[in-house]
Amino acid sequence: MRPVIYPDSHIQLPPRLCGGIMDYVHAWAYRWSDMDWTGQFDKRDKGTHRFTIADVRGTLQLTVPIAKPSTSRCRWDEVRISTHGAWWDVHRVALESAYGRTPYFEFYIDRFLPMLTTGVDDRFPLLHTLAKAWDHEIRDILGMAVCNTESPTEGPIREDHPGHNIPDITADNLLPYRQVRQDKLGFLGGLSILDLIFNLGPEAQIYLNNAAKKAYKQDTCQCE
Repeated sequence: MRPVIYPDSHIQLPPRLCGGIMDYVHAWAYRWSDMDWTGQFDKRDKGTHRFTIADVRGTLQLTVPIAKPSTSRCRWDEVRISTHGAWWDVHRVALESAYGRTPYFEFYIDRFLPMLTTGVDDRFPLLHTLAKAWDHEIRDILGMAVCNTESPTEGPIREDHPGHNIPDITADNLLPYRQVRQDKLGFLGGLSILDLIFNLGPEAQIYLNNAAKKAYKQDTCQCE
């Protein structure tokens, strides 16, 4: 079993597509974690369907377009994805350009192709089902539990965190790690968890453990 700082607790994170490394550092600290997609839709919250990678020139934001809801009072878990611009091809090519030279891109990319190829709108018509498909593969790679808060497979779940000081993790206070273009671009923080996976592979688990210990004020060591 992977190390967990709070083995009997559950943390609920904001809804995100290919969430940031900061989100998964929080998730690593708890035995169970999930994203809450039941909140009211807000078209201003682009982070819900947009994620950031590092391409050849620096950071690049990739956005999944969403269909206009029938009412502005709908919830995020009711929002459908759009096929505008064949965005799945754009995303796949962007990821290949950004991470084709990383050590683990070819090892993992096939696992993500259902979310990056024609027919994705049939396989995952809703934004939250697409995001959960990404999250499922990401968690499987990282050795993290996939939490179903309605019927957990094991272990107690608490919505509250008595005595837990949930830290503010930002791009500025993340532990650095190896990035394929670091010599040219310097270290880029605030990226999607995909950046960590493609650059570190299995070592991403060590990184998350160290980063969670640092953020939650436990002893840690630098991830070189």
